[in-house]
Amino acid sequence: MMKRIGYARVSTSAQDADRQVADLLAAGVRRDDLYTDRGASGARASRPEFDRALTALEKGDTLVVTTLDRLGRSKANMLSLAVELRGRDINLNVLNLGGGTVDTATPMGGMTFTVMAALAQMELDIKRERITDSVSKRRAAGRDLGGRRAQFTDSQVRNARRLIDGGQPGTQVAKDLGMSRATLYRRMAEIQAREWIGLQAGVVSEGIPRRSGMMP
Repeated sequence: MMKRIGYARVSTSAQDADRQVADLLAAGVRRDDLYTDRGASGARASRPEFDRALTALEKGDTLVVTTLDRLGRSKANMLSLAVELRGRDINLNVLNLGGGTVDTATPMGGMTFTVMAALAQMELDIKRERITDSVSKRRAAGRDLGGRRAQFTDSQVRNARRLIDGGQPGTQVAKDLGMSRATLYRRMAEIQAREWIGLQAGVVSEGIPRRSGMMP
């Protein structure tokens, strides 16, 4: 039987999650399927109840949150999570997104997330372009660039995912690769998000009829 798993979060223990809980219950989430983190910032890498909620989700289930920012502070991370859930055949239901409800199980909800993902990717591309321009200028000026180069290629991360899909423990695969488990799963989600965005963009463009007289 498909379940609706609810998740609520407040950033400090002094805040009240009652409103979120009430909205989730009203949306059809059973109290036994509701997880709440208190005193947990969206920027934290580990949120115990959120991790439990993700573990409880199975194929065909739906993760329900009141607002998208309950999943985290970074738009890129939130959208990567949405794509990761879709890869597991799990739907995401946001009760208040832009003043309305969005459910990725519906065509309109899926389209909304496609557009959001594309905008988030565009924002990342703009930031990356600015960083590249800054690095080029600093290099031309002979200044210390600082920081570290990326140590792992997308190909390495994809190979790691194949090992995990084949049944090897994620913790051991990450250790053999020389990175933390959290970093490996973040990189896998980022790659999957980019691939899904590209696929959806292609589907959308193919589905839009061209009007006569318009440039091809």
